[in-house]
Amino acid sequence: MGLMDKVKQSAEQALSKAQQGVNQGKAKIDSAQARRQWDGLLRNLGAAVYAEQRQGGSSADVATALAALDQHAAEHGAIGTDGTEGTDGTEGSTEATT
Repeated sequence: MGLMDKVKQSAEQALSKAQQGVNQGKAKIDSAQARRQWDGLLRNLGAAVYAEQRQGGSSADVATALAALDQHAAEHGAIGTDGTEGTDGTEGSTEATT
């Protein structure tokens, strides 16, 4: 194998690794955005439930908030009760939150 072939092969490997890194970074960003959206939807649900229970708010607002959470979960997967991805909390961070 000539020197130019080795250089070309090394460049292709470097490009492949760089692309893999970009894809991993994009996946992390997408996951973080989905978690932020999920958090906002949960906040909306909590506000709707509070309003319904304590301020005579509409149960339709609760149903709307639940439907939005269901849609988000169908598109992105549910977020577990501990804030990790996956309904059983098996994916994501294993660190306990306080």
